[in-house]
Amino acid sequence: MSKRKPYVRPMEGWWKQNPYFIEYMIHEGTALFVAGYAFVLLFGLWRLSQGEAAWNGFIAALHSPLSILFHLILLLMIGYHSYTWFKIMPRTLPPVIVGGKRVAAAAITAGGFAATLLASLALLGIVWGISQ
Repeated sequence: MSKRKPYVRPMEGWWKQNPYFIEYMIHEGTALFVAGYAFVLLFGLWRLSQGEAAWNGFIAALHSPLSILFHLILLLMIGYHSYTWFKIMPRTLPPVIVGGKRVAAAAITAGGFAATLLASLALLGIVWGISQ
């Protein structure tokens, strides 16, 4: 039997040595804020199902300064999460071939941003049209 000890790779902090992994971990961390906002929306839906008084209480709570600060933080974190999602999208997609040539990563990212902007403007127009 060998007297040598087996090599055990250290698991603490290995990702801190590579900027790509740091950015990846931040991206994954901001996903918690996406989940937090989903919880806020689900809670609002639950309050809506309880009647008008419960819904009005939920809306009043959303107007508090603490809630507005919370939503601003959520907006920043979800915005960063979305930005990094579109940034890594070309790396996660299979190669996109158009006209026999591979589409550049920057074009895929720009296309994602453009589609999001158009969808957001369309939804804003629909919501604004309904509220008028």
